[in-house]
Amino acid sequence: MKQPTLLAVTGCIALTGCSADTTDPRGVDRSETLLSVSASGEADTRPDEAQFQAGVQNWGASAAAASEATQDDIAEIVQALRALGIAEDDIQTSAVGVQRLDYGDREGQFQATNTLTVSVRDIDKASAAVTAVTGVGANIVSGPDLRLSNPEAAANSAYANAYAAARRRAEAYAEAADMEISRVLYIRDTGGSQGNRYIGGAQQIAYQVAPPPVAPPPPVAMAPRPEEGGYGATIMPGQTTSSVTVQVDFALTGK
Repeated sequence: MKQPTLLAVTGCIALTGCSADTTDPRGVDRSETLLSVSASGEADTRPDEAQFQAGVQNWGASAAAASEATQDDIAEIVQALRALGIAEDDIQTSAVGVQRLDYGDREGQFQATNTLTVSVRDIDKASAAVTAVTGVGANIVSGPDLRLSNPEAAANSAYANAYAAARRRAEAYAEAADMEISRVLYIRDTGGSQGNRYIGGAQQIAYQVAPPPVAPPPPVAMAPRPEEGGYGATIMPGQTTSSVTVQVDFALTGK
């Protein structure tokens, strides 16, 4: 006589477990309405650093002669940069090459090239740095790449603006529907850009198209030799825009 009672209790427990499993996986309660909003935010920041390439190209009757002349010029370029207060750690060799020329007016000669990447931590010295290197022999100059010493802080300002925009949009939807925001369910960073750099977002999907590669900056100029006078460049920092997008899911309830 007791067995049916035990079976009834067991059946009740099973039903309770099934009811718990029917909760919306997004976290929305039965009394709530899901609202998904996507919004963008921007922040403008003045670059405070610059990076450019400076080098020399020489020709000689032999590889040794061309290389020696190039090495002497590089030593003068480094000395000029250090006189401006550029640290040695901010001067890095980026390319070295020697080749025999089998064509043109210099056929049979050797061409030697040496290029440095220079990081200027004080952007107000960038113009002076370009003038200094060309004044002592640099005949290859390219850049500059204007940078932020703290790119994360600039990006975070843009994200804060993006979230604030998403919140305002959600409030407008809720007001129109005679509802109110009860809580935030989900925030997704979908990335963006900072100047010519790509900011990767969270949870990137494999089939999404990758961002296009950033092309190197075009050469500033082929500078004259020292006896012809140095090449002066005016570098204007301007503003670098950080632009990002976020997706936010809100739960709405009736007023």
